[in-house]
Amino acid sequence: MIESRELTKYYGDFPAIEDVTFTAEPGEVIGFLGPNGAGKTTTMRIITGFTPPTSGTAIVAGHDVQEEPLAARASIGYLPETVPLYTDMTVREYLHYMGGLRGMSGARIRSRVDDVFGLCRLEEYTDSLVSKLSKGYRQRVGIAQAILHEPPVLVLDEPTIGIDPRQVVETRQIIRGLGGDHTVILSTHILPEVSMVCDRVLIIHEGRIVVMDSAERLSARLGGVSRVVMDVRGPRAQIEETLAQVDGVVSVEISDAGGRQQFVVECAPGRDLRVDLARRVAEHGWGLVELRAVGLSLEEIFLRLTTEDEVSAA
Repeated sequence: MIESRELTKYYGDFPAIEDVTFTAEPGEVIGFLGPNGAGKTTTMRIITGFTPPTSGTAIVAGHDVQEEPLAARASIGYLPETVPLYTDMTVREYLHYMGGLRGMSGARIRSRVDDVFGLCRLEEYTDSLVSKLSKGYRQRVGIAQAILHEPPVLVLDEPTIGIDPRQVVETRQIIRGLGGDHTVILSTHILPEVSMVCDRVLIIHEGRIVVMDSAERLSARLGGVSRVVMDVRGPRAQIEETLAQVDGVVSVEISDAGGRQQFVVECAPGRDLRVDLARRVAEHGWGLVELRAVGLSLEEIFLRLTTEDEVSAA
């Protein structure tokens, strides 16, 4: 549905992005991550037809963005970080106006406006002035205008920034529900949001794609079972010392969880030490109440992949 082939953009001698290549399949929700200045905005501007690339190709819903710009743009629904709303209109008036700008017929506008009210949970605010809405509901109106013309592709730029926690949860649910009917690219700095909403993660660093995969597979590729959490009944100091002596253990930390002593064992990359750790506990006759693996969090993955040493090692 979206295909980026070796996209490169120079501003003078400065490469904003270089050889950015990825695909987004129909119905996928993809999280687009990267530090400030990494090239996210440049890539999104090229895909939406706002900025031409220096070289490379972007194809949206089968349309080359440069050769068929109008068809490509008609296939995209776009939500910028700051939604350009007309605050003196009601929500219904605004959506009718946006439908007219997109060349939709009056009958289709009326039908779709009712549909998007339900999809974006705006039924109670159809005749409210946009100026009277909270930022969270304004974001929903922005999503509503983006999906009004039923585009196969949605590009959402920081859709939950600056809204209250309850609205964040509801907006994420709306976005997740759009997957399947739309291919969604979600640009965000909120890493937990990607885990909750997205099927795959695309991380860009210094203008180049570092990796594209699911958060779960990224964790496995980078470190496998990176930590093991153990709830062990027995002498605290002796357990800590014994676990630390297992080959492949990097460190052992102790925490108290609800009155239970838990041992968080950091393992060497690529080492699954669960069997060895359980065996050592059993040999001493201690009570093993719980043992579970904990992979790298998305934050840790992000930091590893955008740290200079890690990137060069990759």
